[in-house]
Amino acid sequence: MENIYMLSDAVILAKLGARIKSTRLKQNITQESLANSANISLSSIKKIENGEIKSFDSLLRVLRVLGKLDIFQTLIEDEQLSPSEYYNLVNSTKKTTRKRAVGKLSNNKNERSEW
Repeated sequence: MENIYMLSDAVILAKLGARIKSTRLKQNITQESLANSANISLSSIKKIENGEIKSFDSLLRVLRVLGKLDIFQTLIEDEQLSPSEYYNLVNSTKKTTRKRAVGKLSNNKNERSEW
């Protein structure tokens, strides 16, 4: 398996386009039918399959029609807090009591204020 972080953007887009085309063919869907179902142009489908993915909206529409939106599942799920994170969150919202300032107070009555 290749390290995706080592691939250029163009290579990643080409691989995505090839995978979309492969999925479409396995489902026996024509480019024209996919374009109509996704409500995008036929030329957009051809560009996407060639790795020219310019519109995320179009990509989402194509993946929805092909039943492949689940690849984004981990990105949209709410992360669960660990027990220690939950404890820290709850305790950070508790109201803290105000404390008196600590330090030397000047008892010199002759001291004049600059105001």
